[in-house]
This record gives sequence, C-alpha cells and structure tokens, in this order.
Amino acid sequence: MVRHEMEKPLLKATHNHDTNHKTRGIIVFSLLAFLTITCLAITSNWARPDPLTTNGKVRIQESDIVESEKGVVAADDARCSEVGASMLRQGGHAVDAAVATALCVGVVNNMASGIGGGAFMVVRSALTSEALAFDMRETAPAAASQNMYENDPKTKSEGPLSMGVPGELAGLHEAWKKYGRLPWRTLFQPAIQYAKNGFQIYPYLSNYLTKYESKIMSDPGLRQLFAPSGKMLKLGEICYNKALAKTLTEVAEYGPEVFYSGSVGEKLVKDVRDAGGILTMEDLRNYRVKMTDALEIDVMGYKMLGMPPPSSGTLGLALVGNILKNYGSTKALEGALGLHRLTEAMKHMLAIRMNLGDPAYVDISQYVSEMTSPSFAKKIWHKIYDNTTFPPEYYQSRWSQLQDNGTSHFCIVDGERNAVSLTTTVNYAFGAGVLSPSTGIVLNNEMDDFSTPTEVKSDKLPPAPTNFIEPGKRPLSAMTPLIILKDGQLAGVIGGSGGSNIIAAVTQVLLNHFVLGMDPLAAVQSPRVYPKLLTDDVNYENVTVIDGEHIELLKERRVFLEERGHHLKAVGVQAISQFIVQKFENSIHPSRKIGRKSVCNVNYGTLTAVSDPRKDGKPAAV
Repeated sequence: MVRHEMEKPLLKATHNHDTNHKTRGIIVFSLLAFLTITCLAITSNWARPDPLTTNGKVRIQESDIVESEKGVVAADDARCSEVGASMLRQGGHAVDAAVATALCVGVVNNMASGIGGGAFMVVRSALTSEALAFDMRETAPAAASQNMYENDPKTKSEGPLSMGVPGELAGLHEAWKKYGRLPWRTLFQPAIQYAKNGFQIYPYLSNYLTKYESKIMSDPGLRQLFAPSGKMLKLGEICYNKALAKTLTEVAEYGPEVFYSGSVGEKLVKDVRDAGGILTMEDLRNYRVKMTDALEIDVMGYKMLGMPPPSSGTLGLALVGNILKNYGSTKALEGALGLHRLTEAMKHMLAIRMNLGDPAYVDISQYVSEMTSPSFAKKIWHKIYDNTTFPPEYYQSRWSQLQDNGTSHFCIVDGERNAVSLTTTVNYAFGAGVLSPSTGIVLNNEMDDFSTPTEVKSDKLPPAPTNFIEPGKRPLSAMTPLIILKDGQLAGVIGGSGGSNIIAAVTQVLLNHFVLGMDPLAAVQSPRVYPKLLTDDVNYENVTVIDGEHIELLKERRVFLEERGHHLKAVGVQAISQFIVQKFENSIHPSRKIGRKSVCNVNYGTLTAVSDPRKDGKPAAV
C-alpha cells in the first residue's frame, strides 16, 4: 500500500409649490390618496401569491447570489429570504429575521419544516461575541418506550405514533425574548398572509407532491390541503392553509403559551390522539428549550460555532477537519486525490458519530473528547491510504447507521453583523404523513431518528444503545448549523438540509471555499460526493437542477475513485446548502456607530449570500 503522498503540514424628486389653495388642496388630497394606496400595498405585500412572476412589492432576487454591506438572508425558498430581509429593513435583529423566515418556510415548504417539528439554531452577537446554541429538537412523549414499535415497525416512521413533541415555536420564542427588537406579532404577518391568501406551488414542492402523492392522498388533512378538488395541486397553482393561518394568528397574538398550554395545543392533541397517537397536553406543557453556549471547534484555522449533541454535525466536522489537517498543506486536498482522502475521512467519522446521543440521558463524554482530539484524529489519518479504500468492517463501525432525510436551512447576517444559522425539520417529506385538520400543522415523524433494540437494518449491525428511546429524550441528529470566525471576526454562516447527508454537504462547501479558494457560489454549486459507510458505495451527484444547470462529478475524478476500489453510484439531489461569507478587502471599519452604542472591534465587510440552486432558494439583501 502507498502511504500518503504528502507528509508535510498542511431618481431625484422635484416638488412644485402652488399658492392657490384649490390647487394645494388637490395636491394634499392626491398625496393622502397616494399614501393610503401605498399603505394598503404594504399591508398586502405578502398576500401576492406569485411574487416571482410579477413586478409586485415582494422583491425576489433573480440570482443565486447577492451582495450587501447592510444584511443578507439565504433561505431555500426565495419568498422566505425576502421575508427575512424585510424584517432587517424594519430595524430587526438577525433573530427577528430568523423567526419570520422560519415561519414562512413552515408555510410554503411544509413538506420539510414547520411549527409541528423542531430545529437547531446558533446565534452570535456581534456586540458581545456571545454565541448561543438553541436546542429546540423534538422530544419523545412521556408514553414512549424503547420497544413501542416492536409489533409494528412501520409506525416508527409513518403515522401519528412517529411524532415527537414539537419544539420549534418554543425555541424561536426563547431566542426572540433574548435578542428580538420587533414585536412578536409582526414577525408572523408574512407567514399568516401566505397561509391565508395562498402561496404558489414552486418546483421543489411540486416534485414532492408528485413523488409522495399516495402518502398525501391517504391522509384527510394533507389531501384537503394539497388536493382540495380531489386532484393534486400542480406547479404554479395556489395552495391555501387557512387552518394554519388561524393557528399562527393565535400564536402571534397570545404567544407560544396558546400552543403549549392553551387552545391550539388542545386542538392539536385531540387530532393526534384521534388519529392514534400518544401526544398529551402534559407533553406540550413539559417541553423545554435547551439554551447553552455554542460548541466551539477549530477547522483549518477557522473557529466554528455549532450545536453540541444530540446534533452530531459539529463534532463530525471537527473530526474530519482534524484528520485532514494532518496532510499539512491545502494542496493535499485538491483534485481527485484530495476527494479520495476526504471520502475516507468521512467514512471514519460516520462510524464514530453513531456513538453519540442525548447527553442528558447518556454519558458520551469519551466520544466528544475523541471527536475533538487532534491525537485521536492522527491515529485515524494513519489508517487512510492514497491508493485504496477498504471493506466496511475496516472502519470499525459498531452500530447501524440512521438514514433520515428532509429539513430546511437558512443563514442570516444583519447590519451589525449579528449572525444566525438555523436548521429546521419535520424529518421525512411531509413528516409523519399526517396533517392536523383543526390546526393545519404537519406532524413530524422525528421518533424515527431514534434507534430501537429490535430494529434490524440491511447493514446487519445492531442499533446504537446511546440513541434508544426514553421519555423526554432528544434523538440523534446530523443537522449542522454553523457560524464561522476568523481572527475573531465573522467569516461565514452555513448549514444544510438533507438528513444524514448534511454533514458531508456542509463539509465540502466549507472546504471548497475556505481551503480550496472557490468563490462562494462555486463552492455551493460544485458537485458533491456522499460516502456510504456500510457498503463500498460513494454516491455522486449527476442531476439537472431546477434552474436547468447540470451538476455532475467530473469523469476523471470518478475514474480515479473507482481505481481505488470505490463503487460509484450516480444519484440526484442529496443535500441542499445555504451559505454566507464576509470579505473585508474594500470595506473595513474598525468602529461604527449603531444606534446609541459604539461597537468596537467589529469589522464590516461585504456580505455575499448564496442559496443552493438544487432547491427553490434565492438569497435576499437589505
């Protein structure tokens, strides 16, 4: 076998004045009429169902990339990026924009997220440099148990028994209480209008309506939403969710208490239990958001701020980064050989991450220590060879892999350089495949992210005990929301959607930009690989995306990997990433007045935001 090839460290307005009172009166009347019409237009701004194809007030970007010095939002739906940016224009904090964006995505892309699910959110304050992690992950209901799916394994991923206790609303409110500047109800208005007045079916959702038609048609709630006339809604048609609009209106007016201990919660629980679920009002009342310091890791000279467990994304990135650092040079990660090395590092990481679980229920300190240890990473590095890959058992995986999917991610940076990275999910497409008719909420199926003792998967490995179900426990996740710093300054914000493929996608985008020097858009658009630990398969992208661009891994790279024993498998979109970077070349201001506060030691560069063309996203700028 050949050892590593590199062993060294890596319009001007004019005003006419008239003294004639009659003329002056006409002018005043006209001005009042104009202001009235303008106000009506603003209040109906979010009611326009098809902002992309009109010259309406919703200013949708036409590009996958925008630049600004005042603030940016990158979401996986163009309408929601603009919703977030509109909150920044009103003087809102990045967290205000995040709340409004999350609620918007939960309406127009409720196949992937919504208030019936959960999220992970990282927030960094530019003023204090404080970085907090908000864990609003779903929890197991009190009546849940390790063996609850033994007699009918399908109910773990399908139907109301697969639902965890929703946490998104509670988490968004906690973050808003700490950082928010705009009124809580203001943040809800765009989402309420999209739900009430209708939103247009965009291509990504349309594709999923076709793919999961039988799932949708088998549930009364989903069928009423997406096939109100008996036929599935098609691309460009308008969808209304008036029940959800009413729910969001109540939460906007009365706060999350109406969801967790009031009338909305009671309606939701009744619908869930009528469908055969175990959710109770006690489960909702007992839900708590976990707010901790963000987990800090070092990757290739950058400080990454992310989520601690039960999210495995930050730790997974730490391990891969420490392994690759042993090559000593960024050139070692270039080309086909660099891709082979990255693939091998990710395989080892996938094996080790399955030891993680909810730290409130299991002791995972050893694995956290190992995944952040440079010496542990060096031992793994010595197991990677440049001329070969190995059979699955070589990577010493002890436990079967979780194969979840779905989610939505967005990144936000405001004018002060406060930053938010948030990943939200209902798990599978359309979650549990159940919509609560009285609330308009899609139920998550997050219980499928737990392991169960009797579960036997194709890899024949046993399920991970650290991730077994217990009441109140949070399941393991691959979500990877991150904020990136360089020399104490904001360098980027990133995250992804796509279930277990998130870590690989985020890792590759980060390396593409910060290590290999690709511009932000190229870093996101570049073809990705997704190694599968328990087979020799390496999935590679070969797909024509929504905007017509074809994304495919270069043939010479495929040949190189195949020569080293990798079994290449062409696949479609596996994960979607949103990305913001800040550059300082032409615009550095060491100190800037913001309101009444003087913010020192904060550099203000140009913000570049990219939304992944693999979905319907377009970024928005202030």
